Amino acid sequence: MANSDEIIKNFISLGLSEQKAKETLKNASLTKNLTLALNSLESQKRKIEDLQKTSGLLIYHLCSKIKAQSMQYLDLLVGMIADNKLDNTLRVDFSLEYVLTHSVKADLINVAELEKFCGVNVIVTPEEIDKAVEEIIKKNKSELIEQRYRFNVGKLLAEVRTKLPWADGKAVKSEVDVQIFDLLGPKTEADLAPQQPVKSKKAAKPATKAVEKNKEATSEKKDDDTALTIMELMKTRVNFHKPGENYKTDGYVTTPNTERLLKEHLKLTNGQVRTRFPPEPNGILHIGHAKAININFGYAQAHDGICFLRYDDTNPEKEEEKFFVGIKDMVEWLGYKPHQITHSSDNFKQLYEWAIVLIKKGLAYVCHQTAEEMKGFNTELSKWRDRPIEESLQLFEDMKNGKIDEGAATLRMKITLEEGKVDPVAYRIKFIAHHRTGNDWCIYPTYDYTHCLCDSIEQITHSLCTKEFQSRRSSYYWLCNALDIYCPVQWEYGRLNVNYTVVSKRKIAKLITEKIVNDWDDPRLFTLTALRRRGFPAEAINSFCARMGVTGAQGSVDPTMLESVVRDFFNTTAPRRLVVLEPLKVTISNFISDKAINLTIPDFPAQPENKATHNIVFDRVVYIEQSDFKENPEKGYRRLSPNQTVGLRHASVVLKVEKVIKNDIGKVVELICSCEKVEVAEKPKAFIQWVSDPYEIEVRLYERLFMHKNPEDVNEVPNGFLSDCNKDSLKILKSYADKSLSSAKVYDKFQFERIGFFSVDPDSKDGKLVFNRTVSLKEDSTKE
Repeated sequence: MANSDEIIKNFISLGLSEQKAKETLKNASLTKNLTLALNSLESQKRKIEDLQKTSGLLIYHLCSKIKAQSMQYLDLLVGMIADNKLDNTLRVDFSLEYVLTHSVKADLINVAELEKFCGVNVIVTPEEIDKAVEEIIKKNKSELIEQRYRFNVGKLLAEVRTKLPWADGKAVKSEVDVQIFDLLGPKTEADLAPQQPVKSKKAAKPATKAVEKNKEATSEKKDDDTALTIMELMKTRVNFHKPGENYKTDGYVTTPNTERLLKEHLKLTNGQVRTRFPPEPNGILHIGHAKAININFGYAQAHDGICFLRYDDTNPEKEEEKFFVGIKDMVEWLGYKPHQITHSSDNFKQLYEWAIVLIKKGLAYVCHQTAEEMKGFNTELSKWRDRPIEESLQLFEDMKNGKIDEGAATLRMKITLEEGKVDPVAYRIKFIAHHRTGNDWCIYPTYDYTHCLCDSIEQITHSLCTKEFQSRRSSYYWLCNALDIYCPVQWEYGRLNVNYTVVSKRKIAKLITEKIVNDWDDPRLFTLTALRRRGFPAEAINSFCARMGVTGAQGSVDPTMLESVVRDFFNTTAPRRLVVLEPLKVTISNFISDKAINLTIPDFPAQPENKATHNIVFDRVVYIEQSDFKENPEKGYRRLSPNQTVGLRHASVVLKVEKVIKNDIGKVVELICSCEKVEVAEKPKAFIQWVSDPYEIEVRLYERLFMHKNPEDVNEVPNGFLSDCNKDSLKILKSYADKSLSSAKVYDKFQFERIGFFSVDPDSKDGKLVFNRTVSLKEDSTKE
């Protein structure tokens, strides 16, 4: 193995600067490829100094672009560069495309065909360039004359490149410039004047933390992502492979059967995009699942494909009917309809038969190590790893027939995962009835074994999963190829983590048993049922997931980011109502009428085009917020006090305190006020909400359940997540609302003026409405 100085010296000999050579050395994969290329030159008895000046950099370009499944052709391509047949980056790129496509073919590469594909020895004459440019200038003539020298010349160059891919770039650019000059003449003062920037209609939001650049990231994160829907994101920002082109994906493993299997796959699916959302039915979905749902269903929808809802029901010990129902409800609540609802258990018989195939091939064996002995990464190889195939077959059948005790045997696959885990378990014994198959089975397959095989059975094109499953990718490809069945592509993206919460099923169950929260749908949690109950609209959750993008970067977001999206949605969709959370009685001594007044109030005052309205009553007795009156106000207080007036919203009157009435303990219980119409009164410093002839409601105000950003981090919370719970996370009030709210239905959303956005809770009954505060009107800076 050459030392670092020798490697850097070799890289410099290719034409790299010393700095670039040192940077390249930090990239292990590229360093390996370049070393192999240099060895190839040596084995072909070629010296770098004898090559053309640009050849070394072309070899660098080749090594930086070549995929693992094409490495078998590295010697061939290095030789073609040395022979000056691949004399520019375009020809190198074409050669890589050719060999990548050929990596799934069983026959040998036809070098003559490869050279033809790459345009080797093709010479484009000046006359051909002149003619092609002339045709393209003519085609774009009207736009050129209109835009003159502000026209995007790159568009013309791209069209010429499509027409004459092997033409010299400099010659094409020169000819385009000449013909544009002939058409437009010299630049005028207007052409040379600086172009006025186009102002954005919406100010860009400040950037959040820089997203880690990952070569496997599947979409770019751009400043205008906030404007994207999931459909737009999946159509314009996600660069997944096309159906049938699985082999073009980094890390995809091909075999002599890959081409045939892909052709059969395309025949069965007609080239359709097929995804799946595969949750375990052992808990309620949370906010992280919302991202997975949007990515899987959204990608299929954006490309006219289909998405399965597949229950990964291979662990009957923890699966319950309520979780099956809850998962389906949440998928549909987010606006998605599964193409088909399937279960991993649908395939138990096929999975068992494939396990027998693996044993017969010597790729799986029955093992008697205990779970504790198999735990971890540096475990000893099983002493049963090389037991006779016939013996494993018999023992596996005994496992299936219930002749071996639970925990006394497993079926293991002969493969080491990327993370170092050796021989993952494929089957284990569980003497538990399954909710769908009853007592037919007492052995159940694991995720590592089941997932990829069910993907293959359903002809999934894109197996989209979170980053923690990246270490399972090798077993995914290995298992499909070992069984000679169609192999989908696994793509990983960063999971969505939210601060100030826990989403672990076990920990949420603990919160419930400790009576800290009421159930899985308690609005202080971040399960999807809880978010729905709190009033978060499905559209806002989907929009939030779109803003997160689809990258390989791991990270956490603050709940305020989600709340901001919800607030934006409600600002245009939630009708306004007057509500007083903690009422204080006010009697108006000189009321402006001898009877109650009916007022018509717009539902959306900020949207004049929306004509929706509701009626409220204004009478002699009104109720205001207790906090909107202070007998001894501090400096800067802007609401009602003995020496300061306040206006009533929508009522067009200004109140002035005449008398303060208190109870036996000195608490203010009523105010006697006089009023003036706003047209004649001195302008007040504020207008407040109020209610007259009130309708009593229950209001639940929620705060964060946890006080620290990472309640599961022992460094932040040494006494455990339960000790971090906010005892004031729920406040229940008896409040007054105007009677227009009395007809509200469960999950109806409203803006309580000056207070926040609220949703009707399912606990509501006839005559007693319960409202949950979904979000405040603006972000509370004290939360940070």
